[in-house]
Amino acid sequence: MNVLSSNPAARAAVRQGVSVSVATGLYGISFGALSVAAGVGLGPTMALSLLMFSGGSQFALVGVIGAAGTPVAAVATAALLGLRNTLYGAVVSPLLQVRGWRRLAAAHLTIDESTAVAVAQPGPAASRIGFWVTGIGVFVLWNAFVLLGALAGDALGDPRAWGLDAAAAAAFLALVWPRLAPRSAQLVAGLAVVATTALIPFVPPGIPVLAAAAVAVVVGLVTPTAPGTVVEPEKESVP
Repeated sequence: MNVLSSNPAARAAVRQGVSVSVATGLYGISFGALSVAAGVGLGPTMALSLLMFSGGSQFALVGVIGAAGTPVAAVATAALLGLRNTLYGAVVSPLLQVRGWRRLAAAHLTIDESTAVAVAQPGPAASRIGFWVTGIGVFVLWNAFVLLGALAGDALGDPRAWGLDAAAAAAFLALVWPRLAPRSAQLVAGLAVVATTALIPFVPPGIPVLAAAAVAVVVGLVTPTAPGTVVEPEKESVP
């Protein structure tokens, strides 16, 4: 029996993965257009998307280049933003449990969106499906729309006028919002917002994101687990 037809959670994970992939992919038009406008050629623009595959890092690198920054500053800024993917890897690795070439593929597809969809699922099987559907979907659509944006160039005008800069953020917020029901999650989110807002005017791009992640880690470490609390593993449905 097909795993999707017998597992409602898996079907929901696929739907979430596809919707997030479309919203994120569309934003690739913006990067393609802005990268070409900043003087980065078509070839380097596509290489960034295929090999770096981290939207925040790509925008940071192109932004520094567009502002006449040095190559060292551009690479350093992009690398700083990319550090968050290391934290994501620690989260999704136990869920995926892959080895060999699949582990390398999973590492390349570990981004904001694939991690968010994976951890939003109720069980391990749905988490794995959500991760791969989102990761592969974003990779394909992001690169396709980056190419479209790079080729269209000035014909598109300002991509922000189309609302593409908000599409990915809106999809991400819709995915994360249901997980903010517990008071502890609301506390973490509130502290992360305060830390990020306070740091943005004073530190380089990437630092506020890492600070928000650090807030979550600290809250997790100082929050005691209730005595006698037993977390039972989720049972997967067998197709």
